[in-house]
Amino acid sequence: MKQPQIAIEHTTLPNGLKVVIAPDSAAPVVTVGVYYKIGFRLEPQGRSGFAHLFEHMMFQGSANAPKMQHIKLINSSGGVLNGSTHYDVTNYYEAVPSNALERVLWLEADRLRALKVDDENLRNQRDVVKEEVRVNVMNQPYGGFPWLDLPPVAFRNWANSHNFYGDFADLDAASLADVQSFFKTYYVPNNAVLLILGDVQPGEGIALAKKYFSDIPAGPPPPFADPTEPEQKEERRGEVEEKFGTLPAMAIGYPIPARRTRDWCAMTLLDMALHGGRAGRLHRELVLEKQIAVEADGGIDDIFGYNGPSQMVTRILHKPEFSSEATLAAFDAVIHEVQQNGISEDELQQLRVKWRSDYYSTLEGGRGGHMPRYGLMHLLACFTLFDGEPQLVNTILDGFLAVTREDVLAAAKKYLRNDKRAIVFRKPVNVAAKEAA
Repeated sequence: MKQPQIAIEHTTLPNGLKVVIAPDSAAPVVTVGVYYKIGFRLEPQGRSGFAHLFEHMMFQGSANAPKMQHIKLINSSGGVLNGSTHYDVTNYYEAVPSNALERVLWLEADRLRALKVDDENLRNQRDVVKEEVRVNVMNQPYGGFPWLDLPPVAFRNWANSHNFYGDFADLDAASLADVQSFFKTYYVPNNAVLLILGDVQPGEGIALAKKYFSDIPAGPPPPFADPTEPEQKEERRGEVEEKFGTLPAMAIGYPIPARRTRDWCAMTLLDMALHGGRAGRLHRELVLEKQIAVEADGGIDDIFGYNGPSQMVTRILHKPEFSSEATLAAFDAVIHEVQQNGISEDELQQLRVKWRSDYYSTLEGGRGGHMPRYGLMHLLACFTLFDGEPQLVNTILDGFLAVTREDVLAAAKKYLRNDKRAIVFRKPVNVAAKEAA
């Protein structure tokens, strides 16, 4: 079956800024994204939380666009905007009517060239970030579970294991000079990709990119710590208190193979077999059939969007009458079954069809129902920054569709091993108190 091809043109400006254009005149709308190769994993030690802090700082005004002006100009153009921080990238993106494209590029270039990094903005946004952590993590049932709980148990390298929201001590210790240095180090054109998707001609998009970005000077190549993990040879366990929820929970993480390998493709389909929603083996076994768990979900988060060690994570909330060990034993039975017998040819064919369908949905889909082409933008950015090949968006699917039953079975035996996994138990305080009594 021949795969649809996305039209793409790309170039690199003399200052190192990568530019990717994906024209589509189906609607008079353009989506613009700027991705910087700096995320949670890449922030320097002692600067935890800086990647996320800068997602906020970038909306605090620049030399020619005062505070809130960026947001007001996009909204008054009939557009929407946002930003987000990931393991290996931080992104900023807008979707606007195509006649507002130049306005967006001017705004993005202005904050890359001259973000307003001053004491007032630093104090303000540091407090905003800390309040966000309090509201979304500290005072929420199962807040940060498992994405903040599991990495310190699973990993030994600080790059992968630290608190990605940022330790309050690190945030409080950050001086204006620290923050300005971070900006000058990582927010440089040679550490970024500009994406323009939608109602734009390739020649026009590249010309506008040159017009607004070409005079921004490159910086030295940013320093990045090596995120490589030492080989794991034993199961790792940890425990976290749950202050608000009443159900005991656990998260089990297994390592993911290196990107763009045969094992990576096989593990992705195996992940879908285990975590494919209500049809996934774990939900079916633990929730529907054995009725041990109330929730059993998870999987590989953003398979294309990481560029270093990561995990396939299962998140389980189970009934209090079942112990953690009994629940884990039921989970292990599902894992052992797939390690022993793999999956059938019929199931594999269904997984291929579902994976292809999901991939196309990603290419066509937005984000939150209001950001057109977000999925395509994100894939193009990751393939550009991590692989140097935006055109992978048209060929990456082939490797997944070529996965065999033998590949899946081999991946299950190689990666779903107890001595390669990490488990974090989230125990409700009130339940633990009752058990101790």
